[in-house]
Amino acid sequence: MDEQRLKKEWLQSEKRQKEFSGWDFSYLNDRWYCEEPVWNYRELVLTHLSKEMMLLDMGTGGGELLQTFHHPYRKTAVTEGYLPNYEFLVNTLQPKGVTVQFVEKDGYLAFPDDSFDLVFNSHESFSLTEVKRVLKKDGLFISQQVGDFNGVNLASRLLKGYKKESFDFHLATVKKELEKADFDILREDEAYLKQLFFDMPGLIYYLRTIKWEYPDFSVEKNFEELLSLYEELLRHGSIFNMQHRFVFVAKNRK
Repeated sequence: MDEQRLKKEWLQSEKRQKEFSGWDFSYLNDRWYCEEPVWNYRELVLTHLSKEMMLLDMGTGGGELLQTFHHPYRKTAVTEGYLPNYEFLVNTLQPKGVTVQFVEKDGYLAFPDDSFDLVFNSHESFSLTEVKRVLKKDGLFISQQVGDFNGVNLASRLLKGYKKESFDFHLATVKKELEKADFDILREDEAYLKQLFFDMPGLIYYLRTIKWEYPDFSVEKNFEELLSLYEELLRHGSIFNMQHRFVFVAKNRK
């Protein structure tokens, strides 16, 4: 095994990730496989969305999913906490009439009370108190979330001294919080899904993008661990990871 050659190639993969923008994972096409949950999040939102609704997309990324809904721009607001994405949205969606707000912490949403008929949130943290405040009576909160078991398999093999602080963010705990806040649960589901990586450039690109799950990862720091994963790739043709997802549709009783 030519470790120096591998390291040079992997450092190039790490460098390439700096070109990542929005929430576009097209570089990983054919480099990975992600098992899909039984639900379709996009269809779930569309089922409950109508043109007259005031809509909020929390943590929109680059607005990729939002724009597939073709919702009236002037009835749409988005939040985003990643500055490069926010600047992208200001240049692309805001001129069309979409309200774009930069949110560093989801503990506060800078919108008046009772602003929205539907709030949707894909993989973004949220304050349930704030979501309830900005929702109208009988408004809907639809969210797909990443649970605490997500990525543990990979992180435990990759990061030195890895320790997960808690395992309490899953459907059962969030459901209790929703019910306590006077939401009716209209739909709920949870899944543990297979994720496979078919080459090292794809894996490294992913690890550098999902920084909050793989903090301080770098090719330099974690080269020995990457070599172990590379051996797994040679043995099995892929590197295994597990994703944890849950989804809910909740109605605000106010």
